[in-house]
Amino acid sequence: MEARKEAGNEEIRPPIQSVLNPYAEPEASDDCVRALFSPEAVRQARAFHRQIEGYRVSPLKSLDNLADMLNLGGIWIKDESVRLSLNSFKVLGGSFAIYRYILQQLGEDMPVADILAGRAKDKLGDLVFAAATDGNHGRGIAWSARRLGFKSIIYVHQHTSAARIDAIRRNGADINVVPGTYDDAVRQVIEDASRNGWQVISDTSWEGYEDIPQWVMQGYTTMLAETQAQLAGQGMTKPTHVFVQAGVGALAASVTGFYDQLFGADRPKSIVVEPEKAACLFASAQHTDGEPHHFAGDLDTIMAGLACGDPSPVAWRILRRCTDVFAMCPDYVAAKGMRVYATPLEGDPFIVSGESGAVTLGALMFLMQWDGAQALRERLALDRNAQVLLINTEGNTDPDDFRRVVWEGGDAVPECHRMTVSRAFGG
Repeated sequence: MEARKEAGNEEIRPPIQSVLNPYAEPEASDDCVRALFSPEAVRQARAFHRQIEGYRVSPLKSLDNLADMLNLGGIWIKDESVRLSLNSFKVLGGSFAIYRYILQQLGEDMPVADILAGRAKDKLGDLVFAAATDGNHGRGIAWSARRLGFKSIIYVHQHTSAARIDAIRRNGADINVVPGTYDDAVRQVIEDASRNGWQVISDTSWEGYEDIPQWVMQGYTTMLAETQAQLAGQGMTKPTHVFVQAGVGALAASVTGFYDQLFGADRPKSIVVEPEKAACLFASAQHTDGEPHHFAGDLDTIMAGLACGDPSPVAWRILRRCTDVFAMCPDYVAAKGMRVYATPLEGDPFIVSGESGAVTLGALMFLMQWDGAQALRERLALDRNAQVLLINTEGNTDPDDFRRVVWEGGDAVPECHRMTVSRAFGG
């Protein structure tokens, strides 16, 4: 799809570009997926999280009127902006990975209450947990490490906002700022942790480092198990479609793998959404070798939590088989999603969503309203029978940028891609 031009001759990117996953295997079973997202693994993750003080099931909200406007059967939002007062789902993965690592080092099971009481620290000494982050993952690691009795050091890249850095520091972590991008921070924390004897807790994987990223993905299943119970309360077995955002791909792999393990070939159709300036999974799907590929560039997107150039190989193995469509969007799509969440149709709930949290709503709206997406929405059967699940992965994690987008109209939708009221309502 070629970019269009508007006044001033600036390039206007299409709101959504997509590629059907050529490697998808909906009919095949996969031992890795079955083991990683087994009922026992999901149960263990949720049992751990339920023992953390302050744990609550995050809400599942329904945008009934927006669904009706878009000619969909339903839109369901798993709202992680209130998760453990940390504004993000990330703490679910980081805390569970630290817990599993502690048990591994102990060589025995220890009740969570005993770990929280400091008995693991008495046996293991002063462990230091390290991570690279764009904000949310690092804050989750800092929060988790402190509550489990250990220290943390978090690496951020030079473009990480002051608000996100301050939030990490308030949760007890030391901060190192690294020149370059998120991927540069990952490389630096690996090097420094090896030299200093720290333990890296990362949601991305590399050769010889796979257990912890898999534990992170298992930790995210608490959110999905909650969702299934909440949908059951509405008389639904499962969503028909899931839109999920992706950086390195850990969350997206957790979502698609979880539903593949539960439903096999009858799993929901999955659409993985990335920023067009950091679309490493989209780019990998376009290659003919089936391998994960680096996405070059400065990763300059407002979707800070998704600004990753290197896919996680562990996540890619799952996404390669379980994803139906990879899509990428410009920043104005995420900005539109933020504003729609913040100014809902009458009767729909108000939702606070940051840039990375809102991109899937923006993508869904353009997919349903933009003429250029007609073939894809028909192929995916996005119609009055569709029950679409979205995950609001973060709340207002950067107040200055949130106000720039929501109050000031930053990253506005280009004129040529705006929906008039009559078109929006099918007039």
